[in-house]
Order: sequence, then structure tokens, then C-alpha cells
Amino acid sequence: MSSDLPNPAHIHHRNLPLLLLQARERVIARFRPILNEHGVTEQQWRVIRMLLERGPLEPRELVEVCQISSPSLAGVLARMDEAGWVQRSRVEGDQRRVRVSLTLQSVALAEAMAPQIEAAYAQIEARLGEAFTQRFQEMLDVLIEQLNAVGDDRMDGSG
Repeated sequence: MSSDLPNPAHIHHRNLPLLLLQARERVIARFRPILNEHGVTEQQWRVIRMLLERGPLEPRELVEVCQISSPSLAGVLARMDEAGWVQRSRVEGDQRRVRVSLTLQSVALAEAMAPQIEAAYAQIEARLGEAFTQRFQEMLDVLIEQLNAVGDDRMDGSG
């Protein structure tokens, strides 16, 4: 493809989805070695973090908060169940529903990982500054909230 071709699309905005992916990759690169050292995948860690923060959740809730597709989450939870990291129990009053919770083993795993995870966050804050890091997280919260409020979440993968 020649660089002499005109840009007939006339897209003037920067590629926000790509920028967010690049930022995500730079951030997760700080945590990936820790996860690998403890034998935890990124998706498994997302589940553990959410269950630590929020307590037991139903799979449909985990799909939403962890941004893992339902079919993928089924496999993630199956592997976590085999590893002894989660347990599933029926919701009282509705036997069709299941609630996922952490086991003592996964809580101990998270406690073992916590100093390294906190050190990675400290490195990020040292690099960016505490005020910027806090402001950036708040801005991401606003972005997520405002784009959810629009009700126009097109998940077509374009950008």
C-alpha cells in the first residue's frame, strides 16, 4: 500500500479505542510478570479482584464488571473451580441462579500477591505522580459512566 494514497475517509479524531488499548497494554505489562509468577491469568485476576472487592457475584454480574464474554467466563470459572479458587452455590429462593465466591485458597493467593501488586501501583504512581494517577482514574470513571448513560454502546469493534 502506497503512502501517497489520500485519506478519503476524512477521519480527523485520534483513534481513541487504539489509544486506550495501547495504554492498557503499558499498564498490564507492569502486572503480567506478577500474574505469571503466581500462575494466574489476566482474566482470573480480574475475577479474583472483583470478588475481593464486591463479595460473591453471579456469573452475569462478573461478565459485566470483568468485561469477559459469557462463554469465556464459563471456561475461566471452570478452571478456577478446578484450581480451588472459587466455589459456586445456588441462590436461595431461585435454584436456577448461581453465586460465585472466593475460597480461602484464592484469598491467600491474593494476600501473597498483594505486596507485589501494590509495588507495581507505587511504580506507576511514582512515574506519573499521585495527583495525575488519581485524576486519571476519576476521569476514566466519568468516561465509563457518561458513555453508559448514553445508552448507545455499539460493540462493533470499530474505531
